[in-house]
Amino acid sequence: MLRKTIFAAVALAALPTWATAQTTSTPDAAPAAVAPAPTKYSTTESKIGDLLDNPTTKAVLDKDLPGLSTNENIGMARGMTLKEVQQFAPDKITDERLALVDTDFGKLGK
Repeated sequence: MLRKTIFAAVALAALPTWATAQTTSTPDAAPAAVAPAPTKYSTTESKIGDLLDNPTTKAVLDKDLPGLSTNENIGMARGMTLKEVQQFAPDKITDERLALVDTDFGKLGK
C-alpha cells in the first residue's frame, strides 16, 4: 500500500513537468487559436440582468416584452431567467412571447 502511495505521489509530482514538456517540445509549432464560444441567449438560461445590461438583447426584450425593462420591480429579477419570472406575470410573459424572444435571440449575430 505504501509503495502504491509513493508511486502515485511521484507520478502526480511529475505530471506538471511532463505536461509542460509536451506543450513546449515543438517550438516551431504555432499555438492553437481558441475561438471564443458563441454567445447564445435564451429565455431559459440567460439571466435577466445580463440581458438588460447588453444593449442588443435589451432591444429584443423591449420589442418583444414591452415594459419589462422599465418595470419598477425588474431589479429584483436580475438573477432570474425570463422563464422563471413568467410565473409572476403569466398573462404578460406568455409561452408565445418567450418563443418570440428566443427566435429573436437566435437571429442575433447572423
